[in-house]
Amino acid sequence: MTLLRYIHIACMLTVAAFCASAQCEVEYEGGITANFGKGEFAPYYISANRGGTLTQQYSGLLNAAAKHDLDTTKRVSYGFGAELWGGLASATDYARYDVATRKFTPNSQRPAHAWVQQLYADLKFRGLFATLGAKARHSEVASADLSSGDLIMSGNARPGAGLTLGFVNYQNIPLTKGWVQISGELGYERLSDGDWLKNHYNYYNNFLTTGYWYNYKQFHLRTRPDQPVVFTIGAQAACQFGGTQEKYEKGVLTETVKMPVNFKSFFRSIIAGKGGENKGDQDYVEGNHVGSWDVMLEYKNAKFGKIRAYHQTIWEDGSGIGLQNGFDGLWGLEWRSNEKDIISGAVIEYVDLSNQSGHIHFAADLNTESGIKGGATGDDNYYNNYTYNGYQNHGMSIGSPFVKAPIYNTDGYLRYADNLMRGVHIGVKGYFRSEIDYRIMFSYCRSWGTAELIRFKGVSAACLLLEANARPSWLKGLVLKAQFAFDRGDLLGNNTGGLVSISYQGNVNFGKK
Repeated sequence: MTLLRYIHIACMLTVAAFCASAQCEVEYEGGITANFGKGEFAPYYISANRGGTLTQQYSGLLNAAAKHDLDTTKRVSYGFGAELWGGLASATDYARYDVATRKFTPNSQRPAHAWVQQLYADLKFRGLFATLGAKARHSEVASADLSSGDLIMSGNARPGAGLTLGFVNYQNIPLTKGWVQISGELGYERLSDGDWLKNHYNYYNNFLTTGYWYNYKQFHLRTRPDQPVVFTIGAQAACQFGGTQEKYEKGVLTETVKMPVNFKSFFRSIIAGKGGENKGDQDYVEGNHVGSWDVMLEYKNAKFGKIRAYHQTIWEDGSGIGLQNGFDGLWGLEWRSNEKDIISGAVIEYVDLSNQSGHIHFAADLNTESGIKGGATGDDNYYNNYTYNGYQNHGMSIGSPFVKAPIYNTDGYLRYADNLMRGVHIGVKGYFRSEIDYRIMFSYCRSWGTAELIRFKGVSAACLLLEANARPSWLKGLVLKAQFAFDRGDLLGNNTGGLVSISYQGNVNFGKK
């Protein structure tokens, strides 16, 4: 029995014990979603930032979810949640190398017919929490409905299962009289994408790494949220470590490297350090590290609403941490109205990942025989690594979906092939009336491949989403959704499609009275 199954069983037993021991209100949701279109995949804006639940050209899906949130007013509290998805979806052909014939053949792949999206149990004591299981995270920086996505934790991919500890929301720091608050968490997870990687790999060249661990941590400080001006600063960091790497050359397995999973590797996933069984780990650091420095400034006004400016500087190693990666990062401006107006929210963002601390990677201490003095520490190669198959889960980017994810690589290449890019994203939402709202998203980006494999002639993608939601007053909890979206350009392909869904939300009380 795998570790993920043990975690799922532990979560189910914990949830059952909670429900049997005390009264609790459970929120539930059920829905039907169907999408259809033209192209190899669902359009970018239909699939992005929805937890990796919908990716294909055609699909018909059912979902059911239930949760009980922590009561933050109590010293001790508990919570739990579960979310299930299932249905049918169209397949995509990926290239697979056949050693016998020395040719690539079509490898048809489609999502599983059913899967557990979330299953978790929460426990709170004072201002601290612990979460066991698989639970979706939300960005401290990027809004869930209008942003292109957080660079480190966007909610674009499925969550992993493990244990997370941290502060409940933001907590006051002693002796600051509430003027400085702290938020933070640290977690270890196992991602369940080993079979997905094996099924989509071309088995021709490069490598395949499975069975790895994932570490995520974030730390933010902010000023009092009840003031007109609120300033937030902090950082996020993540690391893939452990697992087994298999290297292939022209369809032949040439080397197998098993990375250690021990106390040192768990510690080095928090603070990068040299070690491990891989030569690259011994020369540089163990694991695939990625992170960001986050800064936000918010102004609130009773008449004007709320305006927020934010920036994330992405980094892969010491040069990026030291802000030697130029203008790289996410730059955003967001406005929210206090009323349900025809325009009640708007976001404009610029994403630049074109510097990457420079495109020359040379470290003098690792090249002692060279006559070159000094060194350059560029070629950060965001989301990629010499050991791991990119910063992804089930092919979808854990970071920004604005960067073309490995799921789009129908040649069976499992790393990011287009992270050297720039783009603009715009999101607008509002209300036609109190029961009907809309959302419009548009983006344009251009990529030049990676610093290792540069596209001398860049490729681009223009993407659009039109969405309408109806929440009829005659049946509270019912939500009707319709979307139309398309992609144009050589980067993502010419995908056109629509989506319709019906969902219902409600609540019910269980336990002792």
